[in-house]
Amino acid sequence: MLKIGQIGAGHLGKFHLNNWKTIEGVELVGFCDTDDANAAAVAQKYELRRFDTPEALIDACDAIDIVAPTTVHYPLCELAIRKGKHVFVEKPLAHTMDEAKDLVKLAKEANVKFQVGHVERFNPAFLALQGQVLQPMFIEVHRLAQFNPRGTDVSVILDLMIHDIDIILSLVKGNVSYISANGVAVMSDTPDIANVRIEFDNGCVANLTSSRISMKKMRKMRLFQKDAYIGIDFLEKKTEIIRLNTPGDKNVFTFDIETNNGKKTIAIANPPVADVNAIKMELEKFRDAVLQNTETPVTVLDGFRAMEVAHQILEKIGNATTH
Repeated sequence: MLKIGQIGAGHLGKFHLNNWKTIEGVELVGFCDTDDANAAAVAQKYELRRFDTPEALIDACDAIDIVAPTTVHYPLCELAIRKGKHVFVEKPLAHTMDEAKDLVKLAKEANVKFQVGHVERFNPAFLALQGQVLQPMFIEVHRLAQFNPRGTDVSVILDLMIHDIDIILSLVKGNVSYISANGVAVMSDTPDIANVRIEFDNGCVANLTSSRISMKKMRKMRLFQKDAYIGIDFLEKKTEIIRLNTPGDKNVFTFDIETNNGKKTIAIANPPVADVNAIKMELEKFRDAVLQNTETPVTVLDGFRAMEVAHQILEKIGNATTH
């Protein structure tokens, strides 16, 4: 039985608590939250012990789930690691690159399991592509959200776009070679809307647009590769694959088109999308990594790489707005 403690019981934290209560092989020993009124309500609703300090909670458990503001990720992670505890921390990994770099080093030295909460890796629309050969050479992403003051302590890059940065880095077999970016702060003190172009040394190009001041929500990624187009709708949980038909394709809709190279058969497939609770799945994977001594699906190094690209983007935006 894995003893879990959770730091932070705000909006997202309550989703985590709901899921921990239903996950087998786990004992939720308690939580810690700085808001007295919220903590009292959470303790009553979930019948959970509230610990007075993060240190007391960390001492009482085997692993800690940190769902606190980004600015306190580093001290909480550091404290847990130094006590030899396994860590799940929400994205982004840390507040600064120096903090992120230090966490990579500390986690490796302590040999603890460390997972970063890039939940879109577990979105059923993305999971539906498991088993597919994905070699994108052009990627188009739109992640749009309506304005919500919650989360504006960080830029739209670290709040929203970092989800797509992580997905792209997990897909592209190459290193980032060039980044160009523009962003505007409209409702907060940091960029609320941004457009980014990331070039990779294997020739792949990714265009990303993220906004938290839109009238409607959208979370779509389009992958273009040789002979195929793949559409992923993270919001509606739908996946579409359009490719030149090959022998053996089943459960697809096909039609013919005339091209300069003769007739081509186009096949459209909609892979089955499972009814998956992404947050529950990522927490279960963390549990499994600890209990089975396997690598976490989103490692501390994955979290660092996503942060590194995000901060390069912020630097580009900063330079663009000062010139």
